Amino acid sequence: MSALVIVGAGPRGTGLLERIAANAPELLSAERPLHIHLVDPHPPGGGRIWRHEQSPLLRMNSMAEDVTMFTDERSTVTGPVRPGPSLAEWAARPEAHPPYRPPADPALAEELRTLAPADFPTRRAQSAYLDWVFRRAVAELPPHVTVTVHRDTAHAVTGPADGPQSVRLTDRVLTADRVVLALGHLDSAPEPQHRANAAFAARHGRFHLPPAYSADADLSALRPGEHVLLRGMGLAAVDLVSLLTEGRGGRFEDAAGGLRYLPSGREPVIHLGSRRGVPYHSKTHYRLQGPPAPLPRHFGAVAVDALAARPGPLELRRDVWPLMAKEIGFGHYHELFHAHPERTALPWPEFLAAYDRLDWYGPEREALVAAAVPDPADRLDFEHLDRPLTGVRLPDGESLQRHLRAHVRADADRRADPAHSADLGAFLALLSLYGQLPRLLASGRLTARSVAEDLDGWWTGFFSHLASGPPGFRLRQLLALSEAGVVRFLGADTAVDRDESDGTFVAHSPTVPGRRVRATALIEARLPRHSADRTADPVLRELLRAGRIREEVLADAGHTHRSGLIEVAADGGLLDPALGGAPHPRRLALGPHTNARSYAAFARPRTDAPAFRQNDTAARALLRAFAVDTAPDVPSRKSPSALPSARSDDGNAFAHVSSGSGRADPT
Repeated sequence: MSALVIVGAGPRGTGLLERIAANAPELLSAERPLHIHLVDPHPPGGGRIWRHEQSPLLRMNSMAEDVTMFTDERSTVTGPVRPGPSLAEWAARPEAHPPYRPPADPALAEELRTLAPADFPTRRAQSAYLDWVFRRAVAELPPHVTVTVHRDTAHAVTGPADGPQSVRLTDRVLTADRVVLALGHLDSAPEPQHRANAAFAARHGRFHLPPAYSADADLSALRPGEHVLLRGMGLAAVDLVSLLTEGRGGRFEDAAGGLRYLPSGREPVIHLGSRRGVPYHSKTHYRLQGPPAPLPRHFGAVAVDALAARPGPLELRRDVWPLMAKEIGFGHYHELFHAHPERTALPWPEFLAAYDRLDWYGPEREALVAAAVPDPADRLDFEHLDRPLTGVRLPDGESLQRHLRAHVRADADRRADPAHSADLGAFLALLSLYGQLPRLLASGRLTARSVAEDLDGWWTGFFSHLASGPPGFRLRQLLALSEAGVVRFLGADTAVDRDESDGTFVAHSPTVPGRRVRATALIEARLPRHSADRTADPVLRELLRAGRIREEVLADAGHTHRSGLIEVAADGGLLDPALGGAPHPRRLALGPHTNARSYAAFARPRTDAPAFRQNDTAARALLRAFAVDTAPDVPSRKSPSALPSARSDDGNAFAHVSSGSGRADPT
């Protein structure tokens, strides 16, 4: 019997298991039995980030109908398409989707019962969905593929390139033919600037929180009324603000014109600032009002290949972004002209024929849009969307509060109004770009500086700001908190100094020249950046120390970029310096810690998600390898070997079933 160890049983490991189940009937005969060990200290399906045990205040930033773990008719995977329900479809009739298991938490059961497709679910609801996806994947494995779940931490992976691999857990060693690292989002040791802030806080008895995952952050040391600088205004900031307000007993109530916040008296005073100085744009809360745009049009495979065929180095902002912008613009104007023709001045075919010929940043394109779209509010302006406070200078802090509240209110109103559904058209086109970026990266044509500054820097931030914002109700809560004086805005390009004379952190922004805000606590409201040399993951740390993996380092005559990501081949094979940089034949890695740069393990339906394609490629590579192995029947030391059923370490067994029948519930 062959053995596979998957380290990480969260959404990425679960997605790989689903693709193994889909591809095994074709690629792995019954004469080649396979046992899969899933290793994760957290429950399978949700893993650490999406575990049930976190605050019910924490929400997804996607509507329930926009979350799936399954391939569909738009997927371009090589293996079989196995459709499945979105989170919304599953929650509407969970008993219709075996293997069914009712939620043990009454509050979660009630949320799922009342969840509407356009609702933004709690993370606990997503955890329940991912738990079911995992159990369905196990149930759909053919009889000769079995699973054991180990609620444990993997500490090291060793073994020769041509022989069995050993995976050391806390008190046992698993022996396998191949290993996949599906580690998900990882912690890293603080960067030097954060270490300096932590040392300052320790010297003066202050509070400092480096980048961290919100569900894991310990905020208990923050005192009521304490002034806190919260640097970052993305999703992590939204979560932290919720935990520090509603999480401390405050509540919101409906009031004329919006919400009113009723403090508990236990909240700190939260000063919010960031590079942009404004929150991420709210998620839209409506559907397209017109027909979907036929994407891609300007940034598909043909366009990417043409870019890669150009002579000379490529810069993303200079050479690639204009085509990306034109694609987003196509999605935006397609929806505007089809859903709201009364706000346009040209027939769509006439506009499109001209638009297709023109460069995005050319004056002719600007003139075309000005003539065809009379209202400037209906035109797409990336620079203003990206940095709305550029050039804004205000006389005092109160003027800034009023300005930011007006900005936040306008954004929340617009993203809730289907009259502005062109924004959703742009969003969908923006998502489509991610399907082509791996192709561009694989060409190796981008300069090292462009990957560092444009792709990993500007583009990642711009995409998050425009497309990965919070639900609209979170922005309305932020308005209420601002009006209650619990939240105060700092402005754009927020910088924080340390004042040794009184032990305070001092924030300032050019948006209000001369204004200084002092605080006794500093929170870095962002996720830890993946870093190979600072990773907290023991497996990666040991492999790096042993010289068996390497960080992606891009270098050319003009720049050297250390991305912090682990290098992998197209099928996920870990590049091994000890093998001359070739992929290790028995080790793969998938997920956000790799230079495949696929951060989302689940996706919006019908978007042909890169993560699903990567999972399928890896699953097929693994199964082909197992199909030709001379498979040793090597038991794992101090653990079950080839079990006839899927079994967790605590003794709960999953009754093994063949594809499409029976249950995979704990017995």
